[in-house]
Amino acid sequence: MTPLDAGLLPEGVRARHVQAGELAMHVLEAGEPGAPLVLLLHGFPELAWSWRHVLPALGRAGFHAVAPDQRGYGRTAGWVAEYDGDLAPFRMANLARDAFLLVRALGHERAACVVGHDFGASVAGWSALLRPDVYRSVVLMSAPFTGAPGLGAGMGDIDAALAALARPRKHYQRYYSARPADADILHAPQGLHDFLRAYYHHKSADWAGNRPFPLAGWTAEEMAKLPTYYVMEHGETMAETVAAHMPSPLQVASCRWLSEAELAVYSAEFGRTGFQGGLNWYRCRFDPALVAEQQMFAGRTIDIPAMFVAGAQDWGIHQSPGALERMWTRAFTDMGPPVLVEGAGHWVQQEQPQAVTAALLAFLGRVSR
Repeated sequence: MTPLDAGLLPEGVRARHVQAGELAMHVLEAGEPGAPLVLLLHGFPELAWSWRHVLPALGRAGFHAVAPDQRGYGRTAGWVAEYDGDLAPFRMANLARDAFLLVRALGHERAACVVGHDFGASVAGWSALLRPDVYRSVVLMSAPFTGAPGLGAGMGDIDAALAALARPRKHYQRYYSARPADADILHAPQGLHDFLRAYYHHKSADWAGNRPFPLAGWTAEEMAKLPTYYVMEHGETMAETVAAHMPSPLQVASCRWLSEAELAVYSAEFGRTGFQGGLNWYRCRFDPALVAEQQMFAGRTIDIPAMFVAGAQDWGIHQSPGALERMWTRAFTDMGPPVLVEGAGHWVQQEQPQAVTAALLAFLGRVSR
């Protein structure tokens, strides 16, 4: 597999493959390789491409900014994702190992910062938890990380309670963990490109319904207040869920943060790979043996300098009731209150890249390089 076409990349951004353990990791990078490293980890359904606006700014600021397609995604090779295959390579400890091996393969002993968005925030959090000697600081975006799960942690009976509501519902992570999810999305009736357009729109600040507020607790009645991309109608697929919120042609044409050409990079890459690699990350959350492995670290805090950034219109910060406060008051010992960016929903580094870059550079300026 060749790197992403240079003609698609912003000025100052390069693409190549780096051998890191068994993975040939496809990376986008900016800045000089000898400069302090900032590692940028994407979420679902995203790619290194999601950092396209942040990379050149970090490079110009004197950092070696590197964003990989993570295991299960894009042009990174060396992984196999089958529903009936081995889930262990997709568990958090191994994804953190992928990041660590990439740091070493890039020629760095330490990284100035590991940054993660969405599910990438979990990888960044686990990286900081397991190897604080390698990462000088950590930035999480959009998805709060509350540390290793405690004994007995889990979703409990929420699935049955959601299904028993007068308007039966289901949690999106359970849906993503089920066998049909990959095919449902890849072969969406509206086409993959339009599925992604509607999905990204539905979770962005462009969708007027994204006006988040804290939920009172982990109950079906409270969780049902979340938008349907988090708590779905019980009988619908995700393709059906987002189809009802497809933006108009005028909205698509005026979308300043995700042009049709930019979206085409996502649709082409996922059209080639499918989604099972990324969906396996969700499935690991429901594997008792893999959760038990994480519980070895229950109660361990993250003590390196940390920051949390999210869109002010992002429901993701409240999808797990109480997680936002637990993160910055208990899981981390050197994290201030969250930085909420106005005019951004879930895709904060794409929707408001200048504000995100400014927050990153201000944070990096305060911590040791």
